[in-house]
Parts: sequence; structure tokens; C-alpha cells
Amino acid sequence: MGILNATPDSFSDGGEFRTASDAIAQAERMIANGVDMIDIGGESTRPGAEPVSLQEELDRVLPVIEALKECGVALSIDTYKAETMRQALRAGVDCVNDIWALRQEGAVDAILQNDKLDPEKQCGIVLMHMQRDPQTMQFDPEYIDVIAEVKLFLQEHAKLLQERGISQNRIAIDPGFGFGKSLQHNLKMLADFDQFSDLGYPVLAGISRKSMLGKLTGRDTNERVAPSVAAAILAADRGARIIRVHDVQETVDSLKVWEAIRG
Repeated sequence: MGILNATPDSFSDGGEFRTASDAIAQAERMIANGVDMIDIGGESTRPGAEPVSLQEELDRVLPVIEALKECGVALSIDTYKAETMRQALRAGVDCVNDIWALRQEGAVDAILQNDKLDPEKQCGIVLMHMQRDPQTMQFDPEYIDVIAEVKLFLQEHAKLLQERGISQNRIAIDPGFGFGKSLQHNLKMLADFDQFSDLGYPVLAGISRKSMLGKLTGRDTNERVAPSVAAAILAADRGARIIRVHDVQETVDSLKVWEAIRG
């Protein structure tokens, strides 16, 4: 899953792909480098990020979706707003990737309404764990057992969707590296990443260029390609089925080597 931030303030590539034409050109590069899915976001969710209005988010993402809907790879919308989900699904995205795990008002209904409109094309869903919210999540996050607590949250919210009629095979889960976790919490989750697969859903690993890698290496965000690739391989080796990354070419090439060794 390649990250495409149509935003001015994302933590790693904010402003690089702010215009639709720049975002589309980046998507084309990712496709050439072997991406399977493009995750399009119009609002930064880095720690302390300010929310943007619904209209601003739509203005950022809809032209990109429209331009890419026939690009030959799956498209995902990275949003927690129900109306953005509705319009993005109508525009042709294949997946909703929500940091709030569809907990915001109307989010589940947006998915169910789209299912009724187009029963033949029911979207995938990624549920992520986050402690508190983007404005406060990094203010001294605490857990008694980070693995157990994150697993329980994801299990409960996936079950709620299934109770609303959304089939299990549409759901993937994301433990949420950096979303209300300290460095030690993040390292524990990566070390024991295989435990998340016990829940029976495909697991997404989103570690690319994150601050945990900066703390370990002392590198700025744009200098974290090597540690990001290393983390991606560690996650894949522990059962990750989706790897969400900024650096598609480097990650795809490294995964090819890993897959060859795995047989």
C-alpha cells in the first residue's frame, strides 16, 4: 500500500503532492514501482495535527480519485469522515482506511449505504487502533499490556462491524504504530507482531518513516528509507499482509528478496 498524501502538513511528505497533478504523478511512479494499492489521504493525522474541514478534504482527494480510478491498482481512502467515505466510494475507491476504526458518527452507515447502492462492489475496511485522538495521543500514552489491549480493541470493533452485517473477509486490522504509543510500545508491537494475526484478520503494518525510527537512528523523516524497509521486512516476517509505505520501490524490491528466501 503506497501512501499518497494530498496535504500540506503530513509529517513526512507534507506539501510535496499538494496539487492533483503532483499527486497523480506520484501515483504513477508508485504504480511503475509495483504498488498494489494506493492510500489517498487529504488530512494529516500526525501527532498534534489540526483537523481540516470536510470540503477542504474533499477538494484534495476527489480529483485524485477521479484521475486514478482506472489506473489498474486498488485505491483506498484514508479518512474518518463519513461524508468523505461516501463520496470517495461513489468515486471509485476500493477500501476505507480509518484511524478511528469507524467510530465517528455515521461512518458505519456510510459503508452500509454504499453496500446497498452497489452490492457487487463492497469495499474493504481497515480498522486502526488509536489511543485518544491525534491532538493528544502522544501525551504520555499508557498501557498495562499494549499487545493485549490493542488486540482487544481491534477484536471488539471488528466484531461490531460483523454484527452490523459486514462480512469478516472485508476487514483488515492495523495496530496503529505511533498512534498513542511510546517508543517501547511500538517496539513491543513490532517484536510480537505475529500475535495480531491470531485474531483472524489480515494485519496492516504502517511504520514507514515514523518517529520511532527517527528515535532509534537519529535520522530526519526523509532519511528513514533504510530503517523503514527494515521494519517492513520484520513486520512481513511476522505475518503482516499489507505494508503501508512511502518508499514503494525500495520496499517492493526488499520484499522480493524476502519472498525468495521464504520460498
